[in-house]
Amino acid sequence: MNEQVRPLLQPVPPAEDAGRVDAIFAGIKERFGFVPDGLRLYSLSPALLENFLANVGYFMAHQRLSQKLLGMIRYLGSARVDCAFCIDFNEAYLAQLGADLDQVRAARSDIARAPVEPGELPLLRLAMKGLEAPEAVGEADLAVARAHGWTDRDLFDVVAIAAHNRFFTTLLKTFKVEHQGAYA
Repeated sequence: MNEQVRPLLQPVPPAEDAGRVDAIFAGIKERFGFVPDGLRLYSLSPALLENFLANVGYFMAHQRLSQKLLGMIRYLGSARVDCAFCIDFNEAYLAQLGADLDQVRAARSDIARAPVEPGELPLLRLAMKGLEAPEAVGEADLAVARAHGWTDRDLFDVVAIAAHNRFFTTLLKTFKVEHQGAYA
């Protein structure tokens, strides 16, 4: 059986910001029913917590990119670095959106199996290529996505969410916040 590793940092906000963090977490708990441990880690830096949530809010309200596509970008990006917390979180999110988890998991080895619309596949491929081999991204990658009607902002946004997710997974893995319940 795998023994869970204790987080290296305890999420205690600076005393002068405790009320601010409590208010943010109350809103999160009201919306989702709990505060993910990955967000609890951010209580150490309230300004970064607010910045992170603003970024999440931007993508949750995105007018052109589907939540399934964005969830798959986060999921595959998390799977590439084996971030258990983010894999589990995004699997649950994708299931809530009606995605078939067998397809979600199959996309780890065959991105074409991802449960997204066919026209979204070029964006998913671009986001993953941007994470794995940014120097290899070229005009041809962008042209394929543009041929499906995606704008330059869309292209930028899918790579941005992938990069933001990688930033988040790096924090979680560095400080050993590997599973929900780490701060129980």
